[in-house]
Amino acid sequence: MALDQDIKQQLEQYLQLLEGNIVIKVSAGDDAASTEMMSLVDELASMSAMISVEKADLDRTPSFSVNRVGEDTGVVFAGTPLGHEFTSLVLALLQVSGRAPKVDQSVIDQIKSIKGEYTFESYISLSCHNCPDVVQALNLMSIFNPGISHTMIDGAVFKDEVESKNVMAVPSVYLNGEFFESGRTTIEDILAKLGTGPDASELDNKAPYDVLVVGGGPSGASAAIYAARKGIRTGIVAERFGGQVNDTMGIENFISVKYTEGPKLVASIEEQVKEYGIDVMKTQRAKRLDKNEFIEIELENGAVLKSKTVIISTGARWRNMGVPGEAEFKNKGVAYCPHCDGPLFTGKDVAVVGGGNSGIEAAIDLAGIVKHVTVLEFSPELKADSVLQDRLYSLPNVTVLKNVQTKELTGTDKLEGLTYIDRATGEEKHVELQGVFVQIGLVPNTDWLADTVERNRMGEIIVDSHGATSIPGVFAAGDCTNSAYKQIIISMGSGATAALGAFDYLIRN
Repeated sequence: MALDQDIKQQLEQYLQLLEGNIVIKVSAGDDAASTEMMSLVDELASMSAMISVEKADLDRTPSFSVNRVGEDTGVVFAGTPLGHEFTSLVLALLQVSGRAPKVDQSVIDQIKSIKGEYTFESYISLSCHNCPDVVQALNLMSIFNPGISHTMIDGAVFKDEVESKNVMAVPSVYLNGEFFESGRTTIEDILAKLGTGPDASELDNKAPYDVLVVGGGPSGASAAIYAARKGIRTGIVAERFGGQVNDTMGIENFISVKYTEGPKLVASIEEQVKEYGIDVMKTQRAKRLDKNEFIEIELENGAVLKSKTVIISTGARWRNMGVPGEAEFKNKGVAYCPHCDGPLFTGKDVAVVGGGNSGIEAAIDLAGIVKHVTVLEFSPELKADSVLQDRLYSLPNVTVLKNVQTKELTGTDKLEGLTYIDRATGEEKHVELQGVFVQIGLVPNTDWLADTVERNRMGEIIVDSHGATSIPGVFAAGDCTNSAYKQIIISMGSGATAALGAFDYLIRN
């Protein structure tokens, strides 16, 4: 397999940035996957005199490790890291060669402080846009700590392994042979889970902010940038920087940018946030809001942050169906991201619950790789745009069930079927399948506020034209509010509005 010209050009540019010699150790056979991998490895070696290739006996075939001369780093790719993992390969090459990563020194210090032996394995699919974050985090940990190793495993190449471990969602991370984590995970999340994250006392001792933003999605980042530009002390506390945008694949309606992808947009936003010296506190969940001398935000780790004003931008999450079996079979057949997990269901029967745009887009994408897709819609008609419906109905392996209610998901150790009710007749029916993709809209992340801030019956925070809530000094923005439409560009605008509203409040008070 010859690499396409675009990838070759990109690789040539990146390889000019290598700072030290690299040894790639390969374990390859005669199979097609090995041939594809060797094609990539040979291209790499031909492009730079700083890269040499050796044969080795690695745990998996095909696979290759990226090492310094005379030192194994523990960074291994089992499969061919192209697609969304191309960046993971490039970063591994550069970082192993000695080029400094774009992470805070405090993170590197935490990695170096970890004692013991940690063997990480991550199961990914090359079409998964959430997987590279996990792969890159674990690779970085391997590079900076000799007790840590990491192997990226392409589930499409190592199907038997995926089946034997019952991996039904990517990324799925195993540590020392035991399941560790599933889903998009940042390096801060992994460090926190290993017990080396920031201590509550570190956060407790922070001086009060002028503006504290709770949430790190588009609205939160926009609010923080607008506030910091006013020259006032600004902080962001967020469970996951970028929020739901990290899980968004193609973005074609972000004005001035014809096409981008969620993780790429988040990386650009985070870079801009860092330029303004904003105090960003990641992997922290807000637990409670109080108003005393300052507005206080208590975090789940017990720390309390104080600020003169607060902007709540906690966004929204995928809505659960709330039926028996959904929680039990999550990541065992129940999935929420068709781009990430779709390839794991190649040749299988799946269902998509939800007939809006996201549901029908998911069904169209899945129809190209699975055996059969059943779409279930609660209403008598699909809600998706007509152009999407036309495309859906043109596909031979799709069944659309309208006016039906999902009653239960069934199975033993993994999902095996779905029971639904025909709402017109009351008749109960059952479909045998191996996967269900839930696409039924969003629910705001506002439960933690209890009765402190006025919310509507959907749980959305009620705001005025300045982004102000029912509590003086507390503002809100984005998908957690009663804004009419949930869009990235609208969230960013509402974040800017809330920040300007907060600044105006500070001036007047």
